[in-house]
Order: sequence, then structure tokens, then C-alpha cells
Amino acid sequence: MPTSTIGLVNPAELKRGPNMADVAKLAGVSPMTVSRVMSGKATVRASTRKKVTAAAAALNYAPHPEARLLAGSRPIRIGFLYSMPSVRSGAYLTEVLLGLLNKVSLNNVQLLVEKCADGEQIAEQTQRLIDNQMDGIILPPPLVDNAEIVARIVDAGIPLALIACGQPDARASAIGIDDRQAAYEMTRHLIELGHQRIGFIGGHPYQSASSARLQGYQAAIEEFGADPAPELVAQGMFNYRSGLDAAEILLALPDRPTAIFASNDDMAAATVAVAHRLGLDVPGDITVVGFDDTALSTTIWPALTTVRQPTMDMAEAAIECIVRRVTNERTGLAAGPEHIKTDFTLVRRQSDAAPRIRPPVRIVA
Repeated sequence: MPTSTIGLVNPAELKRGPNMADVAKLAGVSPMTVSRVMSGKATVRASTRKKVTAAAAALNYAPHPEARLLAGSRPIRIGFLYSMPSVRSGAYLTEVLLGLLNKVSLNNVQLLVEKCADGEQIAEQTQRLIDNQMDGIILPPPLVDNAEIVARIVDAGIPLALIACGQPDARASAIGIDDRQAAYEMTRHLIELGHQRIGFIGGHPYQSASSARLQGYQAAIEEFGADPAPELVAQGMFNYRSGLDAAEILLALPDRPTAIFASNDDMAAATVAVAHRLGLDVPGDITVVGFDDTALSTTIWPALTTVRQPTMDMAEAAIECIVRRVTNERTGLAAGPEHIKTDFTLVRRQSDAAPRIRPPVRIVA
């Protein structure tokens, strides 16, 4: 007599091929638990996983191709939760939404878009998506760095994809560029143009991409021997208003920088506006470069030199990650989170140039 208390199924008595319910009965668990084990979910305890694996082996269970086809025909419901763009560019959010919409019709996806403000409402909206039994959820910045929200979704067993997260949770899929390397390359470009005093406007301090971009800037400054003066770094918040404030500080320095690298295009555009108000020519008197390559970068004058991250492509890839995980989970195939690094490109336009040689300061006795 077996000593375990799991259900008994005799493989020889199965006239048909074994299915997920048979595995669940033999292992003494629910069919959903079997599905989670087969899809590689980390939320299943090791002891339970061992029982399910043993039961599947005993039954010689494998998902049937027709079952996979049937599961793939059912719509996949994906929730997209974003916060008001108070700390991130509205243009950036538009790029993300366009990418999502490009993919949903091609992948049998139903997309539910939820907007929330800061504070407690974020948790409430997240729980609403969970209660509505979404098949997957996608988060953009700044929510990708909200550890509480990420944990809530992962603990609910819902596949999660993070777009442009500098330090993604290992339990969630993540799609983004190497922010540190991108900022390093842009800073090196400015140094190769001849700039030594390079101002930097950082992003929101609570977003992981901000620290990665600052690290890239600092690494290039140190490696190529440019001026590391701390007053050349000003704090921004990824919005236009903060870019105005940071640019005012940098351009008011007695020895102002010859170039300013802003952590996104909104703050770079604000820097150009401040420079014009002060009577400075861009790029003749001051070079200004940005990050993201949103639509704003080509709607101001001069058009911005910037780092292009393929935001729409990243959003499309997030949909594809969720679809793969959900489809595999429904059919009992192993599936887990994917971490995808996309390529970035340095795009040169009219806002950067070599620094002018300033005449020496004449001291009158």
C-alpha cells in the first residue's frame, strides 16, 4: 500500500491518454497547480512541484497538440496599468500605448488600460486588475520600480512584463535597453566633440533608469578625463518643468558647461528653451542632447541629438512575452519570465557641435 495520501490513478486503466486532471488527481493537487508547475512558475512550493513532476512522469503525461491549439484560440486578457505622467514624459507614454495597440489585434489579445494617480490608488487599481483575472499585466515607468506593486502581481501568479526597468525583478519579464551603456556612449560622443565641461540633468531619483544613466555619464567622464565637478550634475524629474529648473542652475554657473546632457527629451527641450531665453545659440554657444527619441525631439528647433530607445518595439515585445507565457501555461509547456535587451542608437541631429573656443578673460588692473 502506498504511504502517501495523494489520489490514485492507474495508468493502465486510462483508455485515453492522460490529461492534466489525471496528473492533478495523482499528485493530490488542483489542475491549476499542475499548469503552474508545467509552466515553470516560481510561486509553487518545491515539495508540491516534486509531487506534480513525479505524477506526470508516472503517467507519461505530455500536453496534447490539439489542446495547445484550443488554448491558443482563446483571447488573452492583458491589463496595462500606468500612472499619470507627472514623473515621466507624456510623449514617452504615447509611444508605449502605440506599441501595445500595434500588437493586440495580431495576437488575439484583449487589452484593458487602467490609469491611476500616485499613492494608494495605484494599489487599488492593481488589485482590480488581479480581481478581474487578467491573464497578464504590463507596467511602464515609473510603476516598474514600485516593488510593492510588482510583488502583488507576481504573488497573485499573474505573468508580468516590465517596460524600461533599470533593475527588473527576476520573477517578471523585462524589456529594455542598457541605460548605463547608452548614457556612457552619449557622454563619450560629447567628449569626442571636444567638450570637457558637460552638464548632466538626472531623472527622477526613485526610478532605476535614472541611476543607470547617471552612472554611464560618470563612467565616461572619469574614463576620458573630462571635468568631474559635482556642480555639473543637476536633479531633474523626467518632466519639462524640472528641466527648466535644472537648466537655469547649470547655465547660471560662473563657468557654465559647453554641453548639457539631459536624461530625457522633455528636459532637453526645456534646456533649449532656457538657452534661447538667455540669448544663447544652440549648438553654437551650448550643445544640448537628450534621451529616448520621442516625437518631441524633432518638433523643436534645433532638432535634438538624442539616444533612441525603441519604445514602441519594447511595448510590442512586452505583449509577445505575455502571450508566450500564457499560451504555454494553458497548454502545460514550461514557461518563465524573459529578460530582453533591445538595441539603442545615438541619433545625431542639429543640437550638438564642437564647443566654440572662448576668448581668454582679460583682467584689467
